[in-house]
Amino acid sequence: MGKKLKTKAAPEQRASAIITIVLLAALYIFLFALDNAMPTTPTTVMLIPVLQKGAIYALVCVSMNLLNGFTGLFSLGQAGFMLIGAYAYAIFCIPAGQHAAVYQYFEGGAVQFSIPEMLSGVLGENAGAFLGAIICIIIAGVVAAIFAALIGIPVLRLKSDYLAIATLGFAEILRAFFQWDGLGKITNGSNLLRKYVNFHNIKIQIGGMIYQLDTIFPFFIATLSILIIVLLVNSSYGRAFKSIRDDEIAAEAMGINLFKHKMLSFVISSFFAGVGGALLAMFQTTVQAAPFRASMTYEILLMVVIGGIGSISGSCIASFLYIACSEWWLRFLDSGSFMGMTVPFFRDGFRKVVFSVVIMIIVLFFSRGIMGDKELSLAGMIRKFKKKKEVKAAKVVAGKEGDTK
Repeated sequence: MGKKLKTKAAPEQRASAIITIVLLAALYIFLFALDNAMPTTPTTVMLIPVLQKGAIYALVCVSMNLLNGFTGLFSLGQAGFMLIGAYAYAIFCIPAGQHAAVYQYFEGGAVQFSIPEMLSGVLGENAGAFLGAIICIIIAGVVAAIFAALIGIPVLRLKSDYLAIATLGFAEILRAFFQWDGLGKITNGSNLLRKYVNFHNIKIQIGGMIYQLDTIFPFFIATLSILIIVLLVNSSYGRAFKSIRDDEIAAEAMGINLFKHKMLSFVISSFFAGVGGALLAMFQTTVQAAPFRASMTYEILLMVVIGGIGSISGSCIASFLYIACSEWWLRFLDSGSFMGMTVPFFRDGFRKVVFSVVIMIIVLFFSRGIMGDKELSLAGMIRKFKKKKEVKAAKVVAGKEGDTK
């Protein structure tokens, strides 16, 4: 029986994998064209940053969902780990010649080298910037993971609301600490970090042509990171995380080391939050601790809830919808006019009112989010389509048999 089920499922899974690869290829071709071939229009000017920021927040939301949705740990420290990742990335990316200008109040800073600059001297400017940015992003994730391991030792012994308060407090303390002038030689105090490699500096040279990778780069990093999280969730570790979420006592009785697996989930989630913070630093082109407030964590949590706690595809869908609505589709509500007509109550700030109402409606009518705890599965969609065809065929056969009788 098991063999029959496997043989039936195999073609569907193969078809799903092929369709997924084709769709991803089409997406990356579109992004490449958007960066290099499409003319600059009001639509593309808004579309590019929405896609970039959507990819970044999709990664951060999936990393938060790994902790909150799959392990059942209610943590609110995401903004703090993003802050660490953003600073770690920027510090190791600022060119040596720019340190005096950036760290003008702190004698040029403590770190006097730039990883992309060092690699550019060996591999060339474009390859050096690309590879150097990836190395700095990994460093950002590792630094965030180290901080998570240190804070996790005392914090992960707490549960539910106490864990949320502790991690939120850690994020707020961290934000204040990074603005402290005593740490200024590394963090530049309350001043901006700038001049580092951003999305516009990521290029590829093919022959004599140089191509921009402004939008492809964050999608590439986000796709790779989310794929790793998906593989983790579907592994034996992922099953252990889910069992801890469902029932800690039963999980412990089955021989699962609760603290070890909670720490593992916390550290991995923080690593990818740090990667997301590095990408956000590239997107913003400057880094300062002040914007990484608790409100940023609440915004990420809201996206996770809208998409569905325990759904990776739901987090991705909700991230792009949230960013598109808040920063593009509802912009006309602040303009004072609609389709050429003046509307008195369309003024600055009205967009946020409407957006809040839309979120309330979604939460009320989709209490478990858009996807719930389900995943958007192409194999499942193919299966449903085949079932519908089979049902229709059965009805047709039944109808013909009825006519003959």
